[in-house]
Amino acid sequence: MSSEPKIRFGIMGCADIAKKVSRAISLAPNAELSAVASRTLEKATAFAAANNFPPDAKVYGSYEALLDDPEIDAVYIPLPTTLHLKWASLAAQKKKHVLLEKPVAVSVPELDQILAACEANGVQFMDGTMWLHHPRTAKMKEFLTSEDGFGELRTVHSCLSFPADEWLHKDNIRLNPDLDSLGALGDVGWYCAYSILWAADYELPKTVIATPGAVISEAGVILACGASLRWEDGKSATFHCSFLAKMESSITAVGTKGPTLEVNDYVIPIAEKEASFVASSSQHVVPTDIPQEACLIRELSRLVGEIKVNGGKPDLTWASRSRKTQRVLDAVKESIDNGFQPVEIGN
Repeated sequence: MSSEPKIRFGIMGCADIAKKVSRAISLAPNAELSAVASRTLEKATAFAAANNFPPDAKVYGSYEALLDDPEIDAVYIPLPTTLHLKWASLAAQKKKHVLLEKPVAVSVPELDQILAACEANGVQFMDGTMWLHHPRTAKMKEFLTSEDGFGELRTVHSCLSFPADEWLHKDNIRLNPDLDSLGALGDVGWYCAYSILWAADYELPKTVIATPGAVISEAGVILACGASLRWEDGKSATFHCSFLAKMESSITAVGTKGPTLEVNDYVIPIAEKEASFVASSSQHVVPTDIPQEACLIRELSRLVGEIKVNGGKPDLTWASRSRKTQRVLDAVKESIDNGFQPVEIGN
């Protein structure tokens, strides 16, 4: 039996995505679903009952009460983006390790404040990008880094879209500029930008330019947009993200030598126990013992355990990757706001 301690998680908020993460915590071998908080005790109680919380899990009618619980090691924060700065910073100040839903912030300056709070208090930070933790992602990276097979990366295209027609007629937070001001750019463009940086070994592009024709709601929220990214060594990338198109979740990466990498379900695999990618005409199937969201929780819990038990330091890799992704989103937004002019960011 493993001696690795189980990390005790609290859920801050009862958003739909919190249901998936609650299950992931239950499935991860080194994590424990320990508490949930909402703005009302009734809502938190109903959420715990509907999502199979353990009988001894705590239920709180305020976020502050959860953060004051000394038995909670880490918190998952799926609150609207404009609330991240306040609650993620407070969580860090209360010595809780932070799993923050994407997009992690409205802008890099806000994210920097969150990351500074985490670093000052010695807590681990990780964003909620689940696909990065699937074993398939490591296998795809092996292919991309094969100089004999793939060669050097030259271009990447990433697309994530889905039809959100029902949202357009409801009070959905993703369309409310006071709650999630980045709209589709933050909600789905986050994945596109992250996947491009992943393929490029997290090297920031020199220039970002938004594609003319971005669709903006009457409230000023982005419903669909695209962008082009260019690096000093000549490689390039494009992405498109949308609430107004059919379901698409794809990455295509082209190198200087061998087969092209293609994956058509990168954000959420079609099957829970395996996922595939294509290199030329060859399909590679990668199994997983637990879903990708539980793989994320397992990795975060491992890192927290190193800090809690062995006196280790937080792994800043995840914070750096989140920040670079946010920088690309900020540049796309700036380009849109300035009439689709290029924005230089560099490294």
